[in-house]
Amino acid sequence: MAKFKKPLLFALCLLPIAIIAGIFIGIYQLDTYPEEIIAQAVAELGSTELLIALGAVQTAGYALFCGFFGYILAEKTGLWKPINFDKKSLVVTLAVSVAGGILFSLDHWVFGSIIDGIQSANEAGLTLSGVIASVLYGGVIEETMLRLFFMSLIAFVIWKIFFGKYDRENIPKKVFVIANITAALLFAAGHLPATLVTFGKLTPVILFRCFLLNGGFGLIFGRLYRKYGICHAMLSHALFHVVSKLIWFIFI
Repeated sequence: MAKFKKPLLFALCLLPIAIIAGIFIGIYQLDTYPEEIIAQAVAELGSTELLIALGAVQTAGYALFCGFFGYILAEKTGLWKPINFDKKSLVVTLAVSVAGGILFSLDHWVFGSIIDGIQSANEAGLTLSGVIASVLYGGVIEETMLRLFFMSLIAFVIWKIFFGKYDRENIPKKVFVIANITAALLFAAGHLPATLVTFGKLTPVILFRCFLLNGGFGLIFGRLYRKYGICHAMLSHALFHVVSKLIWFIFI
């Protein structure tokens, strides 16, 4: 049981963050999702409070499961790095995050000029609940699920099936590259339901935007995870949202 102590402690540390993230993502959805969808969900559950509580419980479950098993998989594949923000890794993470946040903010004017609903959705996210939800759910929970768990799982499966003759220290780099690309595509695909709710349809341009932004930035987070550890990916993802929302707050 001693070997499960660290994964369990890590997962438990994520729990309060997950609960807060789940609460605020629920509040944010109540403020931004179409009224008919919210009304249907409330009718099924009975109240908005229960809807928010259910979201918090669900998010907590994601964090516990993916945090625990992701930690184990990361250790087995050599992807787990000690939680340590040295000067070099911190500078690289901050530089990537600021540059990425600036690029991400351009979505408001680039895709926003050709896709109805993007600019209003971005403006709706400039609330306390929107900021907290994006920073905690996006930065911590999504990285726990997509990078720590799924990317590690994909790398583990590819390693064992195709490169089993290599030990952990000598797993070919292409295993992690493939795992990162696959996790990034899953990350983008995971945004399709929310994208459909926001725009009411999935056109080729909307799909391109979804996979370009979420998939492209997912590759960056995966690279930071592989090179420096999951906490750097979390920090970068969170700062992407902070920088982009700050730019929107100033200029729109």
